[in-house]
Amino acid sequence: MSKRVIITGAASGIGEASVKALRERGAEVVGLDLNPSDGLVACDVTDQASVDNAVAEALKQLGGGADALVNCAGIGLPQSATETPGPDALRVLDVNLLGTWRVTAAALPALRASHGRVVNISSGLAHLAVPFATAYGASKRGVVGYSEQLRAEVGDELTVTTVYPGYIRTPIHDASRSAGVGLEGMVPAEPLSAAVETIVRAIYGKPARDLATTKRGARSYALLRLLPKGLVEGAIRRQMRRGAKRGSFESTPMTSDLLARLTRQ
Repeated sequence: MSKRVIITGAASGIGEASVKALRERGAEVVGLDLNPSDGLVACDVTDQASVDNAVAEALKQLGGGADALVNCAGIGLPQSATETPGPDALRVLDVNLLGTWRVTAAALPALRASHGRVVNISSGLAHLAVPFATAYGASKRGVVGYSEQLRAEVGDELTVTTVYPGYIRTPIHDASRSAGVGLEGMVPAEPLSAAVETIVRAIYGKPARDLATTKRGARSYALLRLLPKGLVEGAIRRQMRRGAKRGSFESTPMTSDLLARLTRQ
């Protein structure tokens, strides 16, 4: 059965790959993105008027309805939790959390009418904290909370699924790499195809509340929910120390204090 799908963040990364995979499956897909190309609809998820116009255009292209919304739009800009939040931190929260909320609210009448599905992309970092992903981690935990709130209010009319990708080599990590705090070598990388297959399953498969993008991720997240937080934090600290000593991180104004302490421990 063909599905009518709206996907945000459709110009790159997981969103772009999901548009392609869903179309290959026979779905009618309209992609929304801040930088539209190749038939995408322009949408700034931080601006409600832009969101309303983009969703209205998407619904028009889909014949007036939608069966699924996938909230992929997201950015990852590093910050230190020890410093006051600046414009980058506010933008991360605005795009990742409030953007998900804005687009969902705009599309909700159509999704309720079709008893459709909302697929919110969170992150493995909703389950644990790593240094300098302050706003990103908070925003992705917030996405989990928003999914739960949405499910509490309209879960009898539609399905809300939260997806938890791990570290995938997409442009969302460019800013962190440039700041010297990338995750490469610190955590195992997952293939982009795993996230795409999970999103397709969230739309076409049995209704699911939470989906990890790999079996390893599912096991890890289940374990993280059970382990004492102090034990998890200690393990992350040891991993960071090993990374610092082998030169995985660059010394920058943001990282220098932590790196100095990690390398002398």
